[in-house]
Amino acid sequence: MPENTSWIPLFPLNTVLFPGGVLPLKVFETRYLDMLRECMKSQQPFGVVLIKSGSEVGAAAEPESVGCLTRIIEWDMQDLGVLMLRIEGNQRFRILQQRVLADQRLEAQISLIADDQPSAPDQVHLQCASTLKLVIDDIQNRGRASHGADYASPFSLPLRFDNASWVANRWCEILPISLKARQKLLELTDGSERLSIVHQYLLQHHII
Repeated sequence: MPENTSWIPLFPLNTVLFPGGVLPLKVFETRYLDMLRECMKSQQPFGVVLIKSGSEVGAAAEPESVGCLTRIIEWDMQDLGVLMLRIEGNQRFRILQQRVLADQRLEAQISLIADDQPSAPDQVHLQCASTLKLVIDDIQNRGRASHGADYASPFSLPLRFDNASWVANRWCEILPISLKARQKLLELTDGSERLSIVHQYLLQHHII
């Protein structure tokens, strides 16, 4: 498994970002504005990690050991000192070593986690995908009705209902489950197992 021996900036948040997921961010802390400016200038990735203990502001938080690298897909600064971003999850990683900088930012050396292996569509995948399509269509239609031309979809294109991992990851973002449960699902290295857990949840709660 490849390791990155350089130090990657971390952004600890009270959220779990999955590969392929879209996350809007409103950034106003000077330390993170500086970090993002550096990342955009050097085209360096940064990692989003769930906060294990601590908070998003103030002293450096303690992050979970597995997070997700990101890419910036949109940014805007209409108000001075407030950066509006939309980022997309890329590859997962595991923290090998971390350090706290003088401004309380976190950096880490990481080991990349291999992408989920593709699998042929089966009944579980098809059931989860068809129901997910209905949910996403409903979210999109409501969003367009409420915001019109200003509507920004919470999903990146293309929608990949034929990809079991993509389907599982989107459900993990949508379902009303705890952050700890989302983190455990993110950490699973078997995409089929993640989808199977999602499927069981959907059955138990009569969603499918």
